[in-house]
Amino acid sequence: MTATSTALPPGVTPAPEQTSSSAPIPPSKPEWPMPKLLFVVEDMACPGGIRVFQALDNPASFLQTCIINIYKLLYTKKSVPTNIRSITFTFRSMDGVAYTTGSRLDNDHKEIHFSTNYISNIDASRLSHEVQGVLLHELVHCFQQDGKGKCPGGLIEGIADWVRLKGGFAPPHWKRAPPSKWDDGYERTAFFLEWIEQSYGATVIRKLNECMCEEYEDELWKTLTGHSIDSLWKKYLHEYDAKATKDAE
Repeated sequence: MTATSTALPPGVTPAPEQTSSSAPIPPSKPEWPMPKLLFVVEDMACPGGIRVFQALDNPASFLQTCIINIYKLLYTKKSVPTNIRSITFTFRSMDGVAYTTGSRLDNDHKEIHFSTNYISNIDASRLSHEVQGVLLHELVHCFQQDGKGKCPGGLIEGIADWVRLKGGFAPPHWKRAPPSKWDDGYERTAFFLEWIEQSYGATVIRKLNECMCEEYEDELWKTLTGHSIDSLWKKYLHEYDAKATKDAE
């Protein structure tokens, strides 16, 4: 029996045999781990739902950029967490502004809920800045350490707003006037953390977060800066008062 060849249609050439040199190159490993992102707007026709898409031209690109920036501020490539498998962003009618939680499956699947009621009332001139700033803050909660539940809640919120501050999303209502205690939370603690970073090195907040993969203790501050948290707070208040006095002259 003689071999026969199958005729090809006119103008069609046979595909070249694949050799080792033409084998497909496997995709390179991502520089940073990226969880799957799901984006849900429960009512696209409501005023807040419509404004979600006005505030975010390219949600995937913005959110991925936020995640990478969070990694760079709070971790190194060796310490970055790899357990977060997905984050679901749900925009819906609810009280308050936004919150982050683990899903019903497990804590490796995160959920961020954002109020469309709140979004509908944001001043038009600040819409994108505010929506993006809130999302960045909530994303920090997906990845930051909590000292095995021992970290003060005000420090948790302060770190999230510190990242928001570093990202350029500080809203105009934030004030630098120090509160009565260092862990009062949110921007009040964020400005204190900014001062610590400026005074004791660009990596100190990252190292603090990394240390909080173990139980939080106030002694961490002395280890990282050489000063107790009470001493740092007193120095911060002194410098703030001195600057305020000078500015008033």
